[in-house]
Formats: sequence, C-alpha cells, structure tokens
Amino acid sequence: MSTEKHFETLAIRTQTERSQFLEHSTPLYVTSSFVFEDAEDMRASFAEEKERNLYSRFTNPNTTEFVDKVVAMEGAEAGYAFATGMAAIFTTFAALLKAGDHIVSCSSVFGSTHAMFTKFLPKWNIETSYFKVDEVDLLESLIQENTKILYIETPTNPAVDILDLEKVGKIAKKHNLIFIVDNCFATPYVQQPIKFGADLVIHSATKLMDGQGRVLGGITVGNKELMHEIYIFARNTGPAMSPFNAWVLSKSLETLAIRVEKHAENALKVAEFLESHPNVKMVKYPFLKSHPQYEIAKKQMSLGGNIVAFEIKGGINAGRTFLNNIKMCSLSANLGDTRTIVTHPSSTTHSKLAEKDRLEVGITDGLVRVSVGLENVADIISDIAQALDAK
Repeated sequence: MSTEKHFETLAIRTQTERSQFLEHSTPLYVTSSFVFEDAEDMRASFAEEKERNLYSRFTNPNTTEFVDKVVAMEGAEAGYAFATGMAAIFTTFAALLKAGDHIVSCSSVFGSTHAMFTKFLPKWNIETSYFKVDEVDLLESLIQENTKILYIETPTNPAVDILDLEKVGKIAKKHNLIFIVDNCFATPYVQQPIKFGADLVIHSATKLMDGQGRVLGGITVGNKELMHEIYIFARNTGPAMSPFNAWVLSKSLETLAIRVEKHAENALKVAEFLESHPNVKMVKYPFLKSHPQYEIAKKQMSLGGNIVAFEIKGGINAGRTFLNNIKMCSLSANLGDTRTIVTHPSSTTHSKLAEKDRLEVGITDGLVRVSVGLENVADIISDIAQALDAK
C-alpha cells in the first residue's frame, strides 16, 4: 500500500508541531520575535547553525505551515511567503537578477507585472523581450547571451490563454534559463508546473488560495538553491507575510480542492451559456472545446479553473451597459472569491497598458473577465443573462 498522501490530505494534515497544550487546530502566533535559551543558542541561531524561528520577518510558525502546505501541493523543495502576490513576483526577480540581465516573457501578463518589466526593472538595466501566446515557436529567437529568466502565466490574466508548459520548459532547460510560472489562475490543485520543468512557481494567495476575499498574500516555491537566494533577499528587504494572513491562508488551503471543484463546475456552465448567447462575440474558457489551446489545457490541467473571459458585441458602450446592469455579481478587481466577480480589464486591472499593448494580448474594449463563484450557478447565469439583455 502506498504511503504517499493525497493532495487533500496534505492540505489538511500538514501542520506545525503541537505545543504543550496539545491543540487540534494550529494556533495563531502573533509575535514579532522569539527568545533564546542562552548566549550560545542565540549565536548559533543567527549563524544559521540551527533551524528555528528568530524573528517573524524571517520565519514564523504560521508562515512556515502555509509554505510547507504549498510546497507539498506543488511538489517543490522550498518556499517563502510574501505580503502580496506582487511582492512575491518582484522579490523573486530582484533576488535572482543583476544589472545587465535579460528576461524573456510571454506578453500576456498581469498589468502590474508588465509595469515591473517595462518601467521599474529597466532602471537597473534589466530588459525584457516579449513573445505572444501564439508565438511560442519564436521564443528561442528572443534568447540572448545575457538572458537569465523565462517567465509565463498560464492560464493568462485576463484573456485565459494557455501556454504549453512542457514545450516552454524544454526550451528553458535547453538554454539553462530559470523557468518561472505564475500558477495563480490554476492553483496547485489544477496544475503543477514543476512537473513540466518549472524551477519556480508563484501565486497570488489573495485569489483562490484564500478564496473568500479576506486577506492579501503571495508565495514563491520551487528549487531549494534558488529559494535560498530569494529567502536571503526577502529576509533583508522585508516583504514578509504577516502571521495572521498566513494563519487564514493555511486554513483556506484545507478546502481548496473542494472549492476549486465547484468553481470549475460552475465556470464551465457559465461559459457554455455565454457561448450560446446572441450578444456575445467570443468566449474563452480552458475546458471549452472552442478554446484555441483546448488540447494543451486538457494535457496539463485537471480542471478548467474559475475564470471565464468573453467579449460583448458592441464594444465599450455595450460593456458599460452590461456592467451597469449587473445586480447580484460583484464589480471588483479581485478574483477567486466565493462570490462571482465581474471585471472590465481595459478600464481597471490593465488600464495602465497602452491601447496597442492591450489589443496585442487580446484585451479589447468589450472584454469582460468573470471570476465564477460558488453561488448556485442558475443565479449566476440569471444575473449575467439579464445584464447582457439590457439596453
């Protein structure tokens, strides 16, 4: 009989060591620092001769438990928890790059990640070259002598395109590049990029990992040598996750599998409804057979996730009419919540991108992103339908 635990069991049974009180559920460790037995214990601890908690900017029992769970879920070796998803992305790049290095990235990335690549990293002479989702075959032509990192999101935000992890992973390995994947939309329950060659995997834990729109958080997991560099950088620069947020997120992971199952079930039904609606020009959902990368999605994902992207006929005016007539669903920039959220990327999450850049990655004026929640799917569809029919 196999002794290897299943995903749901790891999510629930990965816990900190019990205290003298023998608690069943992990307590909240609200403390900035930890005490030492004597001078030698203190010296050895700071010299990293001992593995123990020193200061909550470095580690804390709650952040350790959260990290250990995600490490187990992703099949990684080590990890570090951050205050936000963008803190995880920036710190990961800042720790591993130096002036003069080069990044190759898919052009379909989150708006703040795009801003980091184009506005902030160039200040330190770090440049980025982009390839489009449908131009993976041209990726190798962008690799330079100083290229250090190959970066992608899949599914992409907000157009829900899919990149072939195995294909990109082989290119990264061939050229000895650090392959980093933003796995936020899929979660480790749906997809494990490390199996396809990723060195590091990043999540905005704010999204489906929390699942209820309560706290912010980010995490990077993967190769232990790379993670040590990231840990040292983070330890000295201070983007750590708070113990409270880690405690909340660790509890949330216990229900991730069952929540994502229902999210995906609802999302597929919403996508199928949208595909049949006369006012909808286009629908993208990874497990719709009409999705351009459907076969790739089926190869590397166990479910389609909870994000549906669609384009309303009539452009920006039709999009405004739709949003203004939504009654039950939330108008918000977040995603991965129990509550269904409707977002208009070109005026919110990706509004800082030039129109040309938005259109190149499929963000038209009429594009709407729906983060399908856990309400009864008939109620979700009813609200979307009446908003689509509004004049």
